[in-house]
Amino acid sequence: MILNSRNKKIIIILPAIIISVVVYWLFTKDFTTDNKPNYGVTFSKKYAVDLGLNWKDAYLAIINDLKVDNIRLISYWDESEIAQDLFYFDDLDWQLDQLKDKDINVILVVGRRAPRWPECHDPLWIADLSLESVQNHQLKFVQKVIERYRDNQIIKAWQVENEPLFGWFGECPKPDKNFLIKEIELVRSLDNSPIIITDSGELSHWQSAASVADVLGITMYRIVWNKTFGFWDYFFVPASAYRFKANLTKFLNKNLQDIIITELQMEPWTMDRRMSELTIEEQQRSFTLKKFKENVKYARKAGFDQVYFWGVEYWYWLDQKGYPEIWQQAKILWK
Repeated sequence: MILNSRNKKIIIILPAIIISVVVYWLFTKDFTTDNKPNYGVTFSKKYAVDLGLNWKDAYLAIINDLKVDNIRLISYWDESEIAQDLFYFDDLDWQLDQLKDKDINVILVVGRRAPRWPECHDPLWIADLSLESVQNHQLKFVQKVIERYRDNQIIKAWQVENEPLFGWFGECPKPDKNFLIKEIELVRSLDNSPIIITDSGELSHWQSAASVADVLGITMYRIVWNKTFGFWDYFFVPASAYRFKANLTKFLNKNLQDIIITELQMEPWTMDRRMSELTIEEQQRSFTLKKFKENVKYARKAGFDQVYFWGVEYWYWLDQKGYPEIWQQAKILWK
């Protein structure tokens, strides 16, 4: 077949038109619905203590003042197995006990890698053990947690590890998908609640995590920081890009039940320092009340049904320091 000049122009121009339409759609499509997402928060006792808070007071304020109805709690290995085969669950028991007779749903994180720095919260007693021995103890710990809490009806899902296949962040061993699958199989053998696997929303393609999950949980960050580049603003990423990526991931992983936001940035980036060491001005370089509102709107534009906020302990800390604006704004979300 011999192409004339007109057909050649069509062949050249058509792909450019298609790409332009797709790019325009990505940057302008708004997936906001009339139904408000199910909002939740992640609570870390460790982080509350690091901020100098009475962690129980902070937790009760989150439940009784904010009136959240979805919360992600964490079973840290170093706090729960303080010595080999010596388990301590009093603090996590207390957190769950406060939710009795309340209409609150819980995601419980289990495993070695868990939310908050340094990501892997290793008990000191595993320091000199071989990798195989550590993994065996890790499985034993996970089993202990599941067996202790599986009959608690407010726990709606287990999150196994935190971003376990994302190796760029945290003080952790190299990601091991085969071992992760072994962990997941163990949890499935003990309980039939959905299993959440989390991944970086910005720096991963999601497919490895999605392939082994019932529910994929993603991060959504707007302003980040590193030593090389300083602050980095994702202003150029439209909210619809997350929705496009989510739709593609669901298409490629037919067994995936849902994709949710498990970590929407709602606090400052601390620039390798502790939050309590930053001045208000330094905190506001990456997060303000305005950013709070913008990030809520951005997440809604991406069209996810469940959104868990990252930084609720920080909002309470600010409130206690005499800066109540973000805490008061957050209360509106659960009215």
